[in-house]
Amino acid sequence: MKVGAIIDVNSRIGKEQRAAMEIAAQNFNNNSKNHELSLYFQDSRRERATSSVSAAKQMIEEEKVEVIVGMEAWQEAALVGKVGNQSQVPVISLVGPSIAPPLMQLRWPFLISMANDASAEISCIVDLVCAYNWQKVIVIYEDDYDGDLGALALLNEALQNIGSEIEYRLVLPPYSALSDPKWFVQEELKKLSSVQSRAFIVLRSSLPMVTHLFGEAKKQKLLERDSAWIITESITSLLDSLDNSVISSMKGTIGLKTYYSKSTTSYKGFHNQFKRNFVEHNPGEHNLKPGLNALRAYDSIRAITQAIEKMASNFSGKMLMENILSANFDGVIGEISFKEGKLLHNPIFRIVNVVDNGDQERGEANGIYKELDYWMPEFGFSEYLLTEKDNMESRRGAVCKSSQGLAGLVVWPGNLVNRKPLGWAMPTSDKPLRIAVPIFTQFNKFVIVNESNKYSNEGYDGFCIEVFRKVIDLLKSNYNYQYKFEALNVSAYNDLIEAIYNKTYDAIVGDVTILAERLNYAEFTQPYTESGLSLVVPKPQESALIFMKPFTWEMWVATGAILVYTMFIVWFLEHEKNVEFKQFGTSLFFTISSLFFTHKEKIKSNITKVVVMMWLLVVFILTASYTASLSSILTVRQLEPTTNIKWLQRNGQKVGCGDVFVCSYLENVLGFKKENIVPDIRNEEDYLRRFKENSIAAAFLEVPYEKVFLNKYCKGYTTTPRTYRFGGLAFAFQKGSPIARIVSKAILELSENGTIRKLEKNWLTPSGECSSTSTTNNETESLTLKSFWFIYLLSGATSTICVLLALIRPQKKNQPHQQANGGNQTLKTTFPLVKIEIPEQIRDDT
Repeated sequence: MKVGAIIDVNSRIGKEQRAAMEIAAQNFNNNSKNHELSLYFQDSRRERATSSVSAAKQMIEEEKVEVIVGMEAWQEAALVGKVGNQSQVPVISLVGPSIAPPLMQLRWPFLISMANDASAEISCIVDLVCAYNWQKVIVIYEDDYDGDLGALALLNEALQNIGSEIEYRLVLPPYSALSDPKWFVQEELKKLSSVQSRAFIVLRSSLPMVTHLFGEAKKQKLLERDSAWIITESITSLLDSLDNSVISSMKGTIGLKTYYSKSTTSYKGFHNQFKRNFVEHNPGEHNLKPGLNALRAYDSIRAITQAIEKMASNFSGKMLMENILSANFDGVIGEISFKEGKLLHNPIFRIVNVVDNGDQERGEANGIYKELDYWMPEFGFSEYLLTEKDNMESRRGAVCKSSQGLAGLVVWPGNLVNRKPLGWAMPTSDKPLRIAVPIFTQFNKFVIVNESNKYSNEGYDGFCIEVFRKVIDLLKSNYNYQYKFEALNVSAYNDLIEAIYNKTYDAIVGDVTILAERLNYAEFTQPYTESGLSLVVPKPQESALIFMKPFTWEMWVATGAILVYTMFIVWFLEHEKNVEFKQFGTSLFFTISSLFFTHKEKIKSNITKVVVMMWLLVVFILTASYTASLSSILTVRQLEPTTNIKWLQRNGQKVGCGDVFVCSYLENVLGFKKENIVPDIRNEEDYLRRFKENSIAAAFLEVPYEKVFLNKYCKGYTTTPRTYRFGGLAFAFQKGSPIARIVSKAILELSENGTIRKLEKNWLTPSGECSSTSTTNNETESLTLKSFWFIYLLSGATSTICVLLALIRPQKKNQPHQQANGGNQTLKTTFPLVKIEIPEQIRDDT
């Protein structure tokens, strides 16, 4: 049985594959009595994929090989697979496609892939990106002429599904095509200085290119704190072959390695044989451990030998192909079985962390890397290896959620261990955060720029600036942010957003409002002050008839009626017996004066006293209610305007606005006519001038501006209680910047401990003369008759009853006298009248 092998015999991978195939063939030949396996090797010369086709045809035609194994790129395997189709010679590829082609077995019926496609590996990488919330990444790969960019397409799509994106693609040509690889890599990496992302994914690279890539990246400080590097299986499997200097430059890198058990008998036996064979044929190699490529090559020969043993001496290529596809055994790499020309089982990955050689206790025997976690397609990250199906359900609780990151302690680039790397270019003293600050704001309480000192951070002040400085102070323990304020003279705040969208600046510090449209171009922090839209209007003028306001006209009429009625009743009951009430005017004066003070006139009739007592009760209730209502009206009139939006729209009044968004909101949402909107009011002096000129009847201000305006001009202006809510004031960063999240957390802490509230009080409302939030939602209305009809009815009924009693009593008294005079003669006695003059002073005292 002749087997042809097409490999790159001069590469580390090719050397491992050749040694593994020779061991498998030797083991088979030593144990088989009926068959013998012979290997024929051809150099693939990977610079041109067509050379593999030529090698395959040559081996089939000249050497009469019956199986072909090898290839290091899928494009080569596909071309050789076509040769196998034509000659009906099985072809076993040691590499898999990035994306499994549809109907693969129909297109290449004699092609078998001993490797999985890239979907599982890409899913693992994306889970890492998601776990550490890197919103933008840089992808680096070496274009080695195989034309398979499926992994890049898979990665791009998977990142978009989690809200991340590829910010930059660094494509390196084949290493063999470069006359000076070190210089070329150095120049390409310099291009990354303008890219903010520092989360790197190295999809594909040859071993020599990896050496230059990480060496130059280390020199250009791309492996500093808050950077992250992820390497794929094809690179991680070669870590043991790298020099210590290269490993040192890769410290902190996260790598993926396909899991396979090293405790099985078959692996231990193969490992010992591999060391002897490899050192014999490659005396210059210091690393004697077999990698994943060697294991695949060994299992591929085993699949062939098992297929041979199932057949008689005469067999065909089609029969051999069917027997290989029916293989089902435990290889050194794991379970080997096929479905539709591909490995049936998805790989399990080990997540490893590159460390220094001196860290012997951390992982492998040579201390190159340590194991952190496992990743399985069905479960994601797990600190345990779930291999037994019966235990999977019971051990699902051990599976780590993506948001928790890796189970093991990761040593990130720059020896960062206490927190997750941001994956972003962090500011330094040499390259601080470039922060744009608007020079002119509607109210200078928010941002103050000292023109004579604007090139220094000390030349900036104001509420927004102070909040930002407090945030930086709070973050100093973990993040040493260096920043530089730069004043910008812009006509609209959208120009500021444009400045960070095109990466001219890193952030904006100022009174910038969060708007839905702006979220497409910038990353906003949590708002550090509330926002919304309030209506500011001049306070109403005082009215000469305001004293009439406490009662409605019905109340005034009812009060006058009950007063006149009570006055008439008092006169009627007192005028016959009480000389002081002979005059009707005296009764009128008596009744009215009881509203304000006690009277001098004496009441003699007890019935009249009942009427007066009830009237005094009415007086007490009315005066107390009137006083309270008038006080409330006078207070509310100082705080609450009579002008509202409906009144403004109905009367076609002019309204002022400053920001473009606010003016648009008035027209499109609140329904003001465009000709009644006065735009581009730039500052508080402009608002005052237009109010005094009567060119505007009201102004719409965002809530923070309204606080400042009313705090300064509260005696002449007020606001309505209703506010139209939208986003607050916040800091803006470049899209995808993780600094926005960190600053947001700091803003929340400052809000919770009261720091922002103190700053707001000191800067925005320092005088404390009045507060725009003290308005009431309930308008103080006039008192109506509905609230007092019972007391009026009671007073009127009491007076009426007393009159009726007064009319009935004299009749009852006259009836006995009439009966006595009719039966007996009446004795009439006359007494002289004596008039005694009593001095006025004594009479009054009495």
